[in-house]
Amino acid sequence: MLRVNLPISRLRQSRRALAIPTTFLILLVTMLGIVSITYYFSIEKVKAQSQTLKVVTARQDMESLDEATMSVLWEPGSSRRVEFTNSGEELTVQPLTNFMKITITGEGDLSDVIFNETIGQISCTLPFSVSALDTGTFLKGDSRTIIQQSGPGITQLRASQGINCPELQLRYRPIVSYSSGEVEGNLPINNLRVYIVTLNSSQAITMMGALSLKVTCVTAQVTTKTYNLTQANESVFLTCEIGEENGQVSVPIQSTVNGAIVQVEIVQCRVEIDQVVR
Repeated sequence: MLRVNLPISRLRQSRRALAIPTTFLILLVTMLGIVSITYYFSIEKVKAQSQTLKVVTARQDMESLDEATMSVLWEPGSSRRVEFTNSGEELTVQPLTNFMKITITGEGDLSDVIFNETIGQISCTLPFSVSALDTGTFLKGDSRTIIQQSGPGITQLRASQGINCPELQLRYRPIVSYSSGEVEGNLPINNLRVYIVTLNSSQAITMMGALSLKVTCVTAQVTTKTYNLTQANESVFLTCEIGEENGQVSVPIQSTVNGAIVQVEIVQCRVEIDQVVR
């Protein structure tokens, strides 16, 4: 009996001896796999958080630039400096982009172009995959190309899909205000004022990394146009085209059966953005 059971006993002992290192090997491979997967997702999470931080930094830089611009409007000679941090973005100042055309129309033969030139734009390109930036959304303002004074503001800061990468775009749209005036020759006088901010006096800049910008109000000039309407008008329309985008506002006016007088003041503020050499 001992001779018969001896090989079986040895086989059982060898299997047990083999099971111990096999178990440790399985546990080691499993642990290495878990560690590798955890490390991969940790790295991806760090990258995502880093990109989110870069987007937040780029947005703060563009908002600081807008605040500096708004602070110098309508005050020729005033200026402010803005510091851009190095968050991996490329800043582009484009003074000759965004061709803007504003037309006034009404009943009868009222139709005239009151503004026709570029207004410029500032773009901040983000050369990385951005999940924290929803392209097509407006961070300031909305999609309307022209608004009345009670609207959300002159600034348009939006996230857009550029040619190769997402980008933040900053520009300024016109605002229209209205007030009724006196009577001249039995015709009521209507005063329209169109506020326009242009960046077309700026220096063309394309640069990555940290840089310093100077925002200066160069001029604030007023141009007046007078229109004598020969028939009754309940309102006049101002149509604004910026590139391929367009919009319109309706401005109620006072008139008689004999017509009205419409005075339009174009108040244009030229803002210059230049790089400051450190």
